[in-house]
Amino acid sequence: MFEDLLTAKALVSLLTLTLLEIVLGIDNVIFVSILASKLPIKDQSKARNLGIGLSLVARIILLLGITWIIGLKQTLFTIFNLDISGKDLILLAGGLFLIAKSTTEIHGKLEGEDIDKTPTNNTAHTFRTIIIQIILLDMVFSFDSILTAVGIADQILVMIIAIVISMAIMLGFSKTISDFISRHPTMKMLALSFLIMIGVLLVVEALHVHIDKGYVYFAMAFALGVESLNLSLRKKSNPVKLKSK
Repeated sequence: MFEDLLTAKALVSLLTLTLLEIVLGIDNVIFVSILASKLPIKDQSKARNLGIGLSLVARIILLLGITWIIGLKQTLFTIFNLDISGKDLILLAGGLFLIAKSTTEIHGKLEGEDIDKTPTNNTAHTFRTIIIQIILLDMVFSFDSILTAVGIADQILVMIIAIVISMAIMLGFSKTISDFISRHPTMKMLALSFLIMIGVLLVVEALHVHIDKGYVYFAMAFALGVESLNLSLRKKSNPVKLKSK
């Protein structure tokens, strides 16, 4: 079994799948970072690590139940000549939740309602709620991830190794991403806009409208590049100083 992992085909599949899993997981890391930032500073790292760790376990369990996932693609009912499957319902619910959650976060930032008003004795409840949100949404993200894995690799062990490596990399960079987003409000707003875009993508995919994700990721990369240039220019710019009399 392990000898099969050392073949050229398995190694190429592992490398390709790992890179794709990292790309597909970027939006998940952004969402985790934004949710964790709502907690007290001492709990943020724990929430990120626990959320991503439990997401990894859930993703592997889903991968082992790949037959069940493929079965979710079967039609449950038809509306206006549109065949609706279990997968479509999950993507639709996840997309709508992501749009609603991101819109609420943007509204809170713009209206100044983003201050933590949670009582101290309710911290455990808030922590648990955020972890549950992270896991549930990751389950939605996992469908794309797992179906991509099935299309590239034909060995379950290769898929699991690729997912573990990609999640480990995301875990290692989650704090860096979280700190960067927290330091730059414009980046946080941009990240929330990205999440709305991903939510819309999930909704239209649930309605069987295919949009090449390459266009979406290019738009996100372009916007991120422009904002990075803006941040760099703001750091280098020297404001005009008035001469004192």
